[in-house]
Amino acid sequence: MQFRRLQILSAVIPALALGLSAQTGEEPKETGERQYSIPAGTKVPLQLINSISTKTAEVGDRIYLQSNFPVMADGRIVIPPGTYVNGTVTQVKRGGKVKGRAELYVRFDSMTLPNGVTRDFRAALGGMDGSNPGKVDKTEGKVEGDTNKAGDATKVGEAAGWGTMIGGMATRTGTGAGIGAAAGAAAGLVGILMTRGPDAIMERGSTVEMILDRSLKFSETDLAGLTPVTPKAPTVTPPPARSSTSTKPWPGN
Repeated sequence: MQFRRLQILSAVIPALALGLSAQTGEEPKETGERQYSIPAGTKVPLQLINSISTKTAEVGDRIYLQSNFPVMADGRIVIPPGTYVNGTVTQVKRGGKVKGRAELYVRFDSMTLPNGVTRDFRAALGGMDGSNPGKVDKTEGKVEGDTNKAGDATKVGEAAGWGTMIGGMATRTGTGAGIGAAAGAAAGLVGILMTRGPDAIMERGSTVEMILDRSLKFSETDLAGLTPVTPKAPTVTPPPARSSTSTKPWPGN
């Protein structure tokens, strides 16, 4: 009886392990099935589900995204639209009051296909669309906040203008206006020094680009339930044929 139980367990355990591997992010084993591979360095466009900003973000905060464009391998959709991706905020730096841009470091950790199959990785940020202020540093995988030089110059100019007006009205002389302008400019500069630079922001709904750090492999079993697609040549509609018979009446008719 005990020998019979061992036989049953030896048959069941490998089957359970094979089923769990597709759900825990492991690469598929060689089973004779056709394999589909997405190479390292592939760029995957994603759409942000939640917003992230250096104003409120903390290290360890989660980022949630979903794919909005299919990624194919050998004529088969491997990462379909609607695939969920999870990421993590790894470092946050607020903008300096005197110098230094805000910096937001992010990392992409895993993806879950619509059928529940998952893959783990450590992918980097490759780019963002123009709706986000600031810029992306691809080498370090960070978002840098924009500078506010134009805004700073405006603040100093406005403060100097108010100082000029008040100084001129108080003394009714050009000297007073000049003193007021200098005082106003100084006040505007103090205000700038007390204010942080713009935050680094990843807006909800914006598109970002994820760069895979490793190849991802999927078997036919992993892709079960996903609609296979074979690329087709675009349909070309021919222009309407011109009639060779003129309908213009002859002169005199």
